[in-house]
Amino acid sequence: MESLTVNQHRQQLTCAQLPLAVYREVVAHLCQLDGVDASLIMRPIEHDPTEKFDYYQSQVAALQIDFAENIAESTQQKVTAILDYYAQRYNPWKSANAID
Repeated sequence: MESLTVNQHRQQLTCAQLPLAVYREVVAHLCQLDGVDASLIMRPIEHDPTEKFDYYQSQVAALQIDFAENIAESTQQKVTAILDYYAQRYNPWKSANAID
């Protein structure tokens, strides 16, 4: 991913128990929008042997979305619609970290 310019905003979101394939689908949809770049932040591969394995824990730590500052309002609405679509089918999105 390219480094951010001064005029961008980054948001990181998580969705409980969302499968990797669906996270990738969300990224594909978001990357089609002008002024939007999306990527996945994967969980570290190190495993604590004292932790029980959880089949429902996602391999993804967060969905990262980078927005151009001058993004069109219609594009912002499309991002919201895409995220809402997946939230309604799976679980609500939660902010993992917001960086201005």
